[in-house]
Parts: sequence; C-alpha cells; structure tokens
Amino acid sequence: MQKQSSRLAFAAAGVTVVLWASAFVSIRSAGEAYSPGALALGRLLAGVLVLGTVLLIRREGLPQRAAWPGIAVSGLLWFGVYMVVLNWGEQEVDAGTAAMVVNIGPILIALLGARFLKESLPPRLLAGMAVSFAGAVAVGLSMSGGSSGGHASVLGVLLCLLAAAAYAGGVVAQKPALAHGSALQVTTFGCLVGAVACLPFAGQLVEEAARAPLSATLNMVYLGVFPTALAFTTWAYALARTTAGRMGATTYAVPALVVLMAWLFLGELPALLTLAGGALCLAGVAVSRSRSRTSAASGTAEST
Repeated sequence: MQKQSSRLAFAAAGVTVVLWASAFVSIRSAGEAYSPGALALGRLLAGVLVLGTVLLIRREGLPQRAAWPGIAVSGLLWFGVYMVVLNWGEQEVDAGTAAMVVNIGPILIALLGARFLKESLPPRLLAGMAVSFAGAVAVGLSMSGGSSGGHASVLGVLLCLLAAAAYAGGVVAQKPALAHGSALQVTTFGCLVGAVACLPFAGQLVEEAARAPLSATLNMVYLGVFPTALAFTTWAYALARTTAGRMGATTYAVPALVVLMAWLFLGELPALLTLAGGALCLAGVAVSRSRSRTSAASGTAEST
C-alpha cells in the first residue's frame, strides 16, 4: 500500500513539472498582450473557476481551521506575489537570467524547511541540488547569450529574487496546511486567496482582454486550467507525502523540459551548453531523489 502511494505521489510530481514546463510557451504568447498583474489575475481566476467546480462536485467543503494560516500565507506569497513579480521580472531581464535567479527557490525551500519544518538535509539531497543548480545556471547562460547577450536590469534581478523567496515561503507555509486539508482544498483556497490579492489589477485585465488576440487569451486560460489548477493540485498531493526540500529539488527538472519543449514546439534548436545544462538538471534530480543503501534496506527513506 505504501509503495503504491509512493508511485502515485511520484506520478503526481511528474505531472506538475511537465505542466509547469509547458507554461513557458503559453507565458510567451500571453505576456505579449497582458501586463504582469492582469496576466496573473486572469490565470488565477481561470484556476479558481476550475478548482471550485471540482471541489463542489466532490463535495469536499472547507478545510479544517488549522489549515487556514498555511493556506492564507501560501496563497498570498505563491499564488499572488510570486506570479505577479515573476511576470514583471521576466519583462526586465532575459529569460536565461530569470531562470538562473528563480532557481534559487528550491535551495531556499530546503533551508526554510530545515528551519521551520524541522526537515533533514541528507547529503544526497544537497549534492543533487548543487548539480541541478549548476545545470540551471548553464541553461540560463545559454539562453541569455552569455556575458554579451540578453539584458538584465537591477530591478529585474531583484524582482526575480523576490519571486524565488515568495515561492519558497509559499511552499514551506503550504506543507503544514496539507496535514489539515486535502490537496484539492488547500490548492483551491490558496488560489482564491491569490486571486483576491490580485483584484487591484481587474481594471487592467478587462481593458487588455478587450484588445488582446484570441491566442493570447486562450494561453492565459490554459495557464489557469493546467499549470495552475491541475499542476498545483498534483504538487500539493505529492508534497503531502514527502518533504518540502525533496519536492523543491524535483522542480529542477523543469529547465530541462523547457529546453525540450522549446525545441519541439517553438523550433528553437538548443545549443550544446543548453543540452548539457538540461542533462545536469535531470541528473541532479535523480541524485536528490535517490536513497542510500542503508535507508533502502531499513525502510526509513521517505515515500517520495
């Protein structure tokens, strides 16, 4: 039974990273027609609509009172601040620089998880994260064109750093909430909190939607339904069954998948450095999720 739960959690994490990677293509399209705040609000409203419908169909109702502090903090930081600030930051720096800076997030998750959730930091997790971060830097450098290409303002870098911190804080806050509410409940109400926080951008959303091309609006809806509603729910399901640090390390697979999807769907042929960086990201994830022989033999390793 535990092995089956472990496999389901691993599959859920896989769905999350694939959908988060797919968001790369949609953000490119939607971001040309929508400002950062409007795009975040539109995405969150689409996510709330889908999640709320599923919640009503399943009749799960409200989570326990003890879950609400974590839901409120994660909703504000991760669904609200993170999405707006990241959209803004990516307008101020090139995609490669944004990828490098934001990928500090998983490291912050591991450190905050150890501090506030009393999670351990096993050597394999730290080693895997180091390898993956090196891969993310390589991918970022190749995407930004090295020292001579791309652009990066101080404001943009600071915004990406804020996005990484908001992401990490949101994950660590969400973890305890999952002990008192289902993945669907925690995700639905976290998304709702984020949408409420983004309501000041409602005017911009209405104005920009009126003149945006249909493709951009459809991509915004896609972001809300799949990389938000579905992917955040599968994330929460997997997070409830492992540590925040290990889940954070898993997201280092996203840069490698982004490279592959940009190649397949955008026709962007990756450079050798990009391919090497993607391979390092995947290798680091494999190391961070592996178990020592001692742990495997004693059955004390974590389920995911």
